[in-house]
Amino acid sequence: MNDSSRSPRLVACRVWRRWLKGGAFAETIVNATARRAGLSPADRSLAQAIVYGILRHRLWLEHLLRVLRPQGLDDDLSALCLVGLSQIFVMELPAHAAVSETVKLAPERTRGVVNAILRSALRRKREFDAERERLPLSLRFSTPEWLVERWFAQFGREGTFRLLEWNNTPPEIYARANILKPVKEVPHGLRPLADLPGWYRVKGAFPIEAVRQGWFYMADPSTRHSVELLAPRAGERILDACAAPGGKTAAMLAMTDNRAFITATDANTYRVPMIEENLHRLGAKNAAIETCDWERPCPDHWFNRFDAALLDVPCSNTGVIRRRVDVRWRLSPAEITRLAILQGTILENAARAVRPGGRIVYSTCSIDSEENEENILRFLAAHADWSFLQECSVLPQDECFDGAYCALLRRNQ
Repeated sequence: MNDSSRSPRLVACRVWRRWLKGGAFAETIVNATARRAGLSPADRSLAQAIVYGILRHRLWLEHLLRVLRPQGLDDDLSALCLVGLSQIFVMELPAHAAVSETVKLAPERTRGVVNAILRSALRRKREFDAERERLPLSLRFSTPEWLVERWFAQFGREGTFRLLEWNNTPPEIYARANILKPVKEVPHGLRPLADLPGWYRVKGAFPIEAVRQGWFYMADPSTRHSVELLAPRAGERILDACAAPGGKTAAMLAMTDNRAFITATDANTYRVPMIEENLHRLGAKNAAIETCDWERPCPDHWFNRFDAALLDVPCSNTGVIRRRVDVRWRLSPAEITRLAILQGTILENAARAVRPGGRIVYSTCSIDSEENEENILRFLAAHADWSFLQECSVLPQDECFDGAYCALLRRNQ
């Protein structure tokens, strides 16, 4: 492959080849590869858009490539052609940008092959777009067949179809105003959400300075549900068991005007400084930050200590596939079951830290019943001293935000 320029398309090829080897998220690979290549912010954004387009439409684009080149290609040329197809069919860039600039990156002896494939794709674009409507849902929306079938069982055909459509569109970016550091003038790039006071959609320039100053925190509106369901109160001792990066801890302290006493923990020692940094930037106080792995039994000194606990447990991220483009390709039924068992363990151990009469909110960004409702039912069946009060289940195709689940439980007196 021609390596004579710092082309964002060349970076996209490298990222895709590296991603196929596994072991790293696409965003991480994009950042590292773009930095090494010295890409400008605009070129880095283009490279990322190309790669994310391939990830969101992978099965369909690979199907098109098989139709256009039945005899196959080596891995480098296949990656280059997928970069071109992503520009043609997903980004719909002009032919010069999508084809000519991509063909330039191929070795001279194979440029004719790449050019022929991409020119044929341009000529047949209407044909391929029309054919896509008739393809099986798994291929049409580039989602593993087992996951489509799983959603069919939970949400029916119409709900699954709308979810698949939603997952293949680029996500919007949102910000929450920080009431601990009220800003006099909202940055020009933020548009208020009509029914959600204090929440904004980012349109135009990213408000980086407003975020640095702690006036706003970047988060999806779906993250508010678990905090609102817990309803923290001033003077309460609250455990935030899986706290990194600290956004929900800060939101709870903001809701209580810094008058709750929160213990924020995370199992990963390297993530604890992230919590500290975010809380400091947001002006959130009264938080003790510690490393604690809730896969292990509750520490003795925390037995019955807390009035409330928020458990935003590790999950499959099936509610945020639109935002996290790798998710659909790294999941399996066995992985969801593994996570459900892990979540049940965390709930079991953290529940021991809550006093009689206290409450827990169990929260995920999953839309899978095995991780959500079924986990709650299993816990309640094994613990007669706990009662179910309320739950909130958010499906992204219905709410037009990220998917989420949370349940409020109370420990009986």
